[in-house]
Amino acid sequence: MFSIGHAVISDDVAERFFVCDLLKCKGACCVEGDLGAPLTSEELTTLEEVYDKVEPYLSERGKKEIEKQGLYITDEEGDFSTPTVDGLECAYAIYDKKGILKCGIEQAYRDGKIKWQKPISCHLYPIRITRYDNYEAVNYDRWHICNPACNHGKELGVELYKFLKEPLIRKYGHLWYLELEQQIEERRR
Repeated sequence: MFSIGHAVISDDVAERFFVCDLLKCKGACCVEGDLGAPLTSEELTTLEEVYDKVEPYLSERGKKEIEKQGLYITDEEGDFSTPTVDGLECAYAIYDKKGILKCGIEQAYRDGKIKWQKPISCHLYPIRITRYDNYEAVNYDRWHICNPACNHGKELGVELYKFLKEPLIRKYGHLWYLELEQQIEERRR
């Protein structure tokens, strides 16, 4: 394990290989699971601020579910997440011409309509962060739907922490990421 600031990082983050292979998985992480994407309390306000600009990108089914359930939902444990369509794909997910699920929020961001890329939980996936009183646990979420990404990462020789450099910097900052790289390099010597 690695420890940087208030984060404890599992060895898997440094040792596992991973590069998304959307042609094989078709964006399954946007449709599989019990709930939509986890949201932080800060992201709720952001979602409210950007929704008018994101809405045109969404499917009719997604828009209807958002109208019915709200921009976000609260689960039994009091955690926030995006609503889903019929308990399946995230209401903010959109299918491209190849049948791959992508994020309507991220598409609005890429088109310069908003400055928020997407929920940090989506950007960091397959890393999941669990918050405790005095620290955050940063873990690799092993899931069979990501087997193509594991194989692709191994073929390319790209470790998970390198693949997720941008979202890790977004979450913890550039200096934090440099410390992570340094600790990994020192351990490998």
